Amino acid sequence: MKLIKLTAISAAVLASTAALAAEPVVVVDDNTAVAYEAEPVAVAAEPAYAYNADAGVVRNTTGAVVGGTKTFFQTAINPAAVSAEVGTLGYGANIAWGLNENTELQAGWAGGDVADLFGGDFDANDVNYDVDADFSNPYLGVQLRPTGNWFTMGAGIIVPDNDIDVTANSEGGTYKIDDVSYNADDVGTLQGTMEHRNKLAPYATIGFRPNISDKWGVFGEIGAAYMGKTDATVNATDPTNPVRISNGVNDVPSGLNAGQVAKLAEQELEDKDYLEWFPIVKVGATYRF
Repeated sequence: MKLIKLTAISAAVLASTAALAAEPVVVVDDNTAVAYEAEPVAVAAEPAYAYNADAGVVRNTTGAVVGGTKTFFQTAINPAAVSAEVGTLGYGANIAWGLNENTELQAGWAGGDVADLFGGDFDANDVNYDVDADFSNPYLGVQLRPTGNWFTMGAGIIVPDNDIDVTANSEGGTYKIDDVSYNADDVGTLQGTMEHRNKLAPYATIGFRPNISDKWGVFGEIGAAYMGKTDATVNATDPTNPVRISNGVNDVPSGLNAGQVAKLAEQELEDKDYLEWFPIVKVGATYRF
């Protein structure tokens, strides 16, 4: 109601002003009266308040949000390539998304029993160990083509969950630990596990990725991942059994039992830091969409 009154008053004032402007104006100069005809001036009247039907209204922004994220989802559900690989990390595969012409984001997994790839055994000082491994290595990384051709450089993070089981092999009827030969019959079987301490392992590689057709390509990579120090556990078959020392002529008491000898072997394994810098060597094939 106030709005209607204000508008009516404004219109009345403007109308009075226009009517007054239309009346002749008399000017007296030296006792001479002269009448001037005033030209009416049109003034556009603006209301004191203009109602805006859209004021305070929040429009539907769904289209803008979807449009802004459309490219991300299209990229996520439409990878640029898939690859199969075999190497020191295991047997696996990865999916790659193209970030630009020379950069790909890769997510993959490699694992399985790869002990045979390392020969199936290793030496920790004077003790040889057979290895049985069950690897699980999911990874996320970036693959670059810095020169725009087949040469590649890669970097990323591995989340290792690798089980490494070891069994000591006696030599000449003894286990030689810290330069002391312990009677293998007294010690019994030495078995244990090894685990790297890093829960996240950074890696870097260099390699090549030539295309052999418009869809298919091959690749090879070498590099390393830092797995960290090694935690080991070694157990003897009968940890309380007394152990003799074999000096090549006769056996003499060592003052240790089999469990204590196992702890000495365990310490040697940890000191060795088996595969602290884990070598990465892999080859594979790629299919590009």
